Amino acid sequence: MSKTPSTPPGGKGYASSPCMAEETGHYDPQAAASRHAADVARWRKAERSRLRAERLAMTVAERQAAGDALSGHLRQLLKSRSGGADGQVISFYWPIKGEPDLRPLMADLHAEGAVIALPIVETKAAPLVFRLWTPETRLVRGDWNIPVPPPDAPQLTPGIVLAPLVGWAPGGYRLGYGGGYFDRTLAALSPRPFAIGIGLDSAQLQTIHPLPHDIPLDAILTATGVQFTRGAS
Repeated sequence: MSKTPSTPPGGKGYASSPCMAEETGHYDPQAAASRHAADVARWRKAERSRLRAERLAMTVAERQAAGDALSGHLRQLLKSRSGGADGQVISFYWPIKGEPDLRPLMADLHAEGAVIALPIVETKAAPLVFRLWTPETRLVRGDWNIPVPPPDAPQLTPGIVLAPLVGWAPGGYRLGYGGGYFDRTLAALSPRPFAIGIGLDSAQLQTIHPLPHDIPLDAILTATGVQFTRGAS
């Protein structure tokens, strides 16, 4: 598990109290916030590299075991929330860079009556678009060369969204790839979907040093089970 530094990301503490600086008229809150955000961005970039390297070092058998376990926990979570997946519009994801592979479950839930969507970056720096996936869908290459449904596939509004995690922290916080797409999407959708983070136990962090744009997820699942659900005591 990554250790959270006792000083701000970047390893530098304050030379004097920010409160004293404010009293002397030399403290600029906006500049301080910008420096903090830049420090957090550098720290997150380093953590992404570390966690992705660890994930890619897993064996094929380890990845398959993690995907199978996560699929089982996701089934149980869906059952506990709504009695099952039948009739639910669920956004999955196409796995890349060693992410847990839930595609077998995606096909199974489709066969059981769920409506499956996949997220697509159709406009840079904008919310994701969700389009219908079925086993017969002929996928095309989208952003990052990820297979996605074609532009003429029906657009959907999911009630449940699965978000792959590079890292995760208590409180439902997600470390993603840095593009901000899931945060923009959760902020834009109304009603907001139930967002479930899918990741590895080894990707847990003490904190991601949340910034104002970071939107907590509603649940986090790993191979050992549910790690977080919003509102749970």
